[in-house]
Amino acid sequence: MEMTKTVSKSCAACAHWNRVEGSEGECRVRAPQTVVFKVDDETQFETIFPVTSESDWCGEYVEA
Repeated sequence: MEMTKTVSKSCAACAHWNRVEGSEGECRVRAPQTVVFKVDDETQFETIFPVTSESDWCGEYVEA
């Protein structure tokens, strides 16, 4: 009888995910995204990776 392996596809088990704090982490499957916001009449830019929960998942999952 052949044994099968059950894989739980979640961000926490993905090779592209980087835990940041608690159950949250950064999805690093793509380049960081630019976020634009305004402070004191100046436009500010910041680049960040999308933050996801360890239990989230998507179609880009790669087993770590």
